[in-house]
Amino acid sequence: MEPAVRAAAASCSSYSSLHPPRALVARRLGRSSGLSLPARRVAVAAAAIALDPETKSEQNDTSETEVFACPVCYEPLIRKGPPGMNLPAIYRSGFKCSKCNKSFTSKDVFLDLTVTSGMKEYSELKPARTELFRSPLVSYLYERGWRQNFNRSGFPGRDEEFQMAQDYFQSVAGGILVDVSCGSGLFSRKFASSGAYSSVIALDFSENMLRQCYDYIKQEETPMNTNLALVRADISRLPFASCSIDAIHAGAAIHCWPSPSNAIAEISRVLKPGGVFVATTFLSTPTNSGLFSIDALKPLRQIVGPVNSSYNFFTEGELEDLCRSCGLVNYSSKVQRSFIMFSGQKP
Repeated sequence: MEPAVRAAAASCSSYSSLHPPRALVARRLGRSSGLSLPARRVAVAAAAIALDPETKSEQNDTSETEVFACPVCYEPLIRKGPPGMNLPAIYRSGFKCSKCNKSFTSKDVFLDLTVTSGMKEYSELKPARTELFRSPLVSYLYERGWRQNFNRSGFPGRDEEFQMAQDYFQSVAGGILVDVSCGSGLFSRKFASSGAYSSVIALDFSENMLRQCYDYIKQEETPMNTNLALVRADISRLPFASCSIDAIHAGAAIHCWPSPSNAIAEISRVLKPGGVFVATTFLSTPTNSGLFSIDALKPLRQIVGPVNSSYNFFTEGELEDLCRSCGLVNYSSKVQRSFIMFSGQKP
């Protein structure tokens, strides 16, 4: 075994012994001012919590976070503010990397943990399929007809997909779940309200999707102190410590990622030993992939794909190979027409 691999394994083993999965709540799995207006709402809620004598003394607490890490150097972030993985607590906290000195704040309704956070001059664009979901219009429409059309391809629908994912996550009940590429929080909100996890982190690269998620939280009257945090981050540069996350969900997302291999390698890195990854996507078919669904022509996808900014659709064999090559084991899947839910586990 290479020294680097041994070191990573030792780190994960040490973390796992200190933070064992909390499966005691598994039975819950079966239960179903210049600021923007959303930011002002979070500020009001935070102020209300600040009046509580039990939390007032926590306002200036400084501690090293157990989960959040710098997206530049992966060192744990130092958090100054009240503890808790909920919207008001995160909003009132500041985060800073003690190694590279980069600071992160929640100036909006989400905590921005991207490498470009705080930059004033530099900006960069992702592929068109990624930038599409940063649009205010697409973010607004996502749960208002866009996502519902997936049933034409065999997607079972929100409630059934949620329960299918919960079945995969039974072994990590009570732990920390990250819903990557969460969009408008379609599943993040259900995971949080299920009470099956100690914390749920709704993570997306799209600022507007996260704002939309916050609006839905308000409409559904989800308590502001629910253990649900909104985080902006790059799927290929996850801002979490290695071996710190129990469960990761990616609903209808992998086909939009610029580099699925980099993303799943990152997912493997941050999962604890025994941690579970569950994802859904569209399988490659002649309808959505055209000639690229023919084995002999698949190599051309690497050339043409980046030019036409098309989505990446894969066969089940490719998805399994991807998971295994990134260090995940116990691969399994469920297929319904071109819909697939697949899962892998960190050894």
